[in-house]
Amino acid sequence: MADFATLRLGVRACGVAQVTMSRPAVFNAFDEAMIAELDAAFALLAEDTSVRVIVLAGEGRHFSAGADLQWMQRASAASRDWNLADARRFAAMLARIDACPKPTVARVQGAALGGGVGLACACDIAIAADNASFAVSEARFGILPAVIGPYVVNAVGKRQARRLALTATRIGAAEALAIGLVQQVAAVDALDAAVDATVAELLTGGPQAQREIKQLFAQLAEAPVTPEGVELTAQTISRVRGSDEAREGFAAFLAKRPAAWMPQ
Repeated sequence: MADFATLRLGVRACGVAQVTMSRPAVFNAFDEAMIAELDAAFALLAEDTSVRVIVLAGEGRHFSAGADLQWMQRASAASRDWNLADARRFAAMLARIDACPKPTVARVQGAALGGGVGLACACDIAIAADNASFAVSEARFGILPAVIGPYVVNAVGKRQARRLALTATRIGAAEALAIGLVQQVAAVDALDAAVDATVAELLTGGPQAQREIKQLFAQLAEAPVTPEGVELTAQTISRVRGSDEAREGFAAFLAKRPAAWMPQ
């Protein structure tokens, strides 16, 4: 594994990788360096065939306070061209997490603010401790949650996303669960167990099937089903049914044995 200055990266024997943001002194706020390293880490893990699932975590009391204020101050004094290039790097990092072919799980404790909310929403699954709080806080600094906006809208819907962005209100874990920002809440001391239980479920699925699920669902809008959507789903399942993984999955089920991809 590569060396990182702002992250800790490890892979367990069962193929579970954990990317831990490691700037606890600033509540894992991210700057240009961490953005570049998150992008590099997810690119590396996406290509690593030994990795099945990726957990994104934050070291210390908080998941992520979002943008580092010193980074934002530099941005406010920089040229428009510098800001555009910088924003594109941030957007590309979130897009890489969102499009990662492996299942991704955000492990959220304490505060997730601004871009920290975006990181949680870019992951497939977000599991929060009951002490977690969330705020789309950009408006309080005179800016807007532009880059994270699509991921927040996808997670909670347009009206809830608009409320969170306009008010910049901080919500607790229970409300985050109710609106779909996270999918599970656990006691602080049970957070790792909750994440591990979800990871164990993910490891029972075929890795190629999960890759196909992510690719297909990325093309399906929350809207009436169109003829094009019907054809896309038919084409996809007809192709995947004939794969080696599908044959192994059905054979394992009929033989009442674990499939080859499951941890032994």
